[in-house]
Parts: sequence; C-alpha cells; structure tokens
Amino acid sequence: MAGPNNPRVLLVEGADDMHVVRHLRDHQEHSDIPAFEIVDKDGIDNLIPAIGPEIKAPGRLAVGILADANDDPDARWQSIADRLRRVGIEAPAGPSSTGVVVPAGRAGGPRVGVWLMPDNGSRGELEDFVEKLVPEDDPVWPLADRYVRGIPPDARRFKPGKITRAKIHAWLATRAEPRKMGAAIAVGDLDATAPPARMFAEWLRAVFGPAEPTLPA
Repeated sequence: MAGPNNPRVLLVEGADDMHVVRHLRDHQEHSDIPAFEIVDKDGIDNLIPAIGPEIKAPGRLAVGILADANDDPDARWQSIADRLRRVGIEAPAGPSSTGVVVPAGRAGGPRVGVWLMPDNGSRGELEDFVEKLVPEDDPVWPLADRYVRGIPPDARRFKPGKITRAKIHAWLATRAEPRKMGAAIAVGDLDATAPPARMFAEWLRAVFGPAEPTLPA
C-alpha cells in the first residue's frame, strides 16, 4: 500500500500500464493534471484485493483503478464494483465510455475512479488502447498487421486474443530505437494527443483534480 504522504494514487496491473500512464500524463498539450502516484500492483490478482485497503488508507483524497477488461468486461467490472461496495462505495451498474468517477463520500472518503482498458466497454487490454495512438498515416503499421496475421496458427506462440499485443510489439521493433510503449509516447512515435489519449487524460483530471470546481471570477 502507498503511504499516507501520497493522497492521490492510481492502481495499475503492471509496469507497462505505469509507464504508459506516466508518459500520457506528462505529454498532454495542457499539463494541468494534478500530481498522483502510480502504484504497480503486479497483476490483477493483487490489484483487486488492494482496492479496499487503498481506499481506506489515512489521508486518501482520490483513488484511481486501471484494469484490463480482457475477455469479459462485465465480469471485470463486477469484481471491481464488488470491492467498492465492501467499503461503502456504490458504483454504477456498469462503466461509462468516458470512465467512471464516484464523488467523495459525505463521511470524508476519497473520490474513486475506474477505467477498464481499452475503452470501458470493449474486450481487450492496454495494447488495444495503445493501438489507437499509432498515427493514422504510419506506413509500417499495416505491414506489422500483415506480418502477425501471416504467421501460421501452429507457429504462433501467443494466444488468439493477443494479436493486437503482438502487432504493437512488432511495430515498436521497427522504430529508430526500439522502445517500450511508454517511451514511444515520450519520443512521439505514439500520439499522446489522439482522441483516446485525450479522453483518458480527461478522466485522470476528473479523478485527481480539485475536490470542488473552480468557478470563474
């Protein structure tokens, strides 16, 4: 669990999520997202049980939860919503396309946000989100797609649902200096201003922003 000196935390499944979020946050056109700590829980089996303790940690102002939908978005949502209910937070019946934000409770609990990769409704994972950040006119992406799909089924060492992951990493291998996904955002190979990235950044602002909106003078 993160310490009490970190009042705003985002819980993620792994190192790739942590790096992608950090670089997306740092490379927005208007970098006004409040500071928060990204906590790598090393897998969904550790993240889900950590939700309650992180929310109840002393001094918490906001807790974000980032998880892959994988093959069953409804089941993933229900597992997270159940943990929220256990600590007195009534989550909506399902995720919103723009990410869920539950306001802070009257008893002083933190604001809570949930984002299911890739888009809060579809099956998939982080790589399916990152795919949308590949520039539309990139000439190598169609070749990476053709390469991966051309691998004979009996020669594939990845699961059927992981084709996008294989394509992303094949594409990354063609960069001037092959990098991980987060670093590819930092150098501009992936577009941090693409619509999915901007929508995700808005969710981060909603989760970690001020407790009350600032009204115009």
